[in-house]
Order: sequence, then C-alpha cells, then structure tokens
Amino acid sequence: MSPLSSFITFMAGGLWYWLPLAFGLGYLLGSIPFGLLLTRAAGLGDVRAIGSGNIGATNVLRTGNKGLAAATLLLDGLKGTAAVLLADHFYGQVPAMLAGLGAFLGHIYPIWLKFRGGKGVATYIGVLLGLAWQGAAIFALVWIAVAALSKTSSLSALVASVVVPVALALMGFCELAIVAGLMTLLIFWKHRANIRRLIAGEEPKIGAKA
Repeated sequence: MSPLSSFITFMAGGLWYWLPLAFGLGYLLGSIPFGLLLTRAAGLGDVRAIGSGNIGATNVLRTGNKGLAAATLLLDGLKGTAAVLLADHFYGQVPAMLAGLGAFLGHIYPIWLKFRGGKGVATYIGVLLGLAWQGAAIFALVWIAVAALSKTSSLSALVASVVVPVALALMGFCELAIVAGLMTLLIFWKHRANIRRLIAGEEPKIGAKA
C-alpha cells in the first residue's frame, strides 16, 4: 500500500489521531542533543561555545575528538531512524513519515535547548534510512563525492540534500520526495550563514578549528 493509500485509509477509518502522536514521538526523540551530552560527559564543556555554536557532529569535530564526533553523527542519525521505525511499527507508513519529519524538526529546534539545535544533516540521513534506504545511500554518496572535491562539509550537505528529493521522485517515492524536499528547505535555512561564507570563500574546511 502506498503512503497516499495509507493516508486515505487512516482518514477514512477515523485514525487521524495517530498522526500527531507519531509526530510528537519523533519530535521528542529528535530533540535529544547527543552532541551536547557527549561533549559534556567527556569533560569538554559546552560545544555551543565553539565553532559554529551548534550541537552537530561537524562542530563536535572542532573539539579535536574524532571519536565523539563520530558518535554524535551516529546517534543523531539513529534517533531519526528509530523515530521512523517505531512509528511504522505501531502506526503505519504515513505516521512514520510524520515521525521522521518530527525527529528532524526536534533536532534543529529542540525544546530542551530553547529551540536552538543542530543543522539536521545526520538526522536527515537517519530519517531517510528508516523510510527508504536508497535515499540515504544517495545522500551519502553525493556527500562523499562533493566533500572529496571541496573539503567542505556544508557544501557537501547542501548539494546532497538537493539531489535526494529529485532522485526519490524519479524512483517513484513521490510522497517521500515531498517530505525530503521540506527537510531540504530547512537545511538550507539552517545553513544560511554557511552559504554566505561559501559565497565569500570563507567557509572552514572539514576538521578545521574555528
């Protein structure tokens, strides 16, 4: 059953109330600030006080601890995957997409940190992994290719996030392409300072301390 058919079934069956529950589940999982928690636990202080000031893996890498950065990347991704898989198990396809969107929004606007979170790249990949692994694979391949050429994390993420919705639509994942497109717009919004630096030629390279 396609996501659109699932949505029609949900509404016709009076099961619409599962939709906000799935979104809320995703949002709460996405709001867990792993980058902040891990750096504090390691005695490195508040990661928001360095570099770009956000809680994602790229900024954690600026502490010089590659292990913590890798752990942050993994956990920020897995919380998106977990939200999708849990919602799909209990509620179905359409709620799973809403849970994924909720997890993404939770990461970039976490309630625990006064709605000031990360930029969403790892969680974007995690959500894609749970909904359609092909999208996650495309994102990763494009990111790696652009990073190899540019040595710039933000540019790699921006290019990959544009390619993914188009690729998903071409593969027939039309509803998911719309969800991915919404997340892409938010990624661009959260990277607006990076975009200005990219245009000015001032964006730090991968692993550089700011």
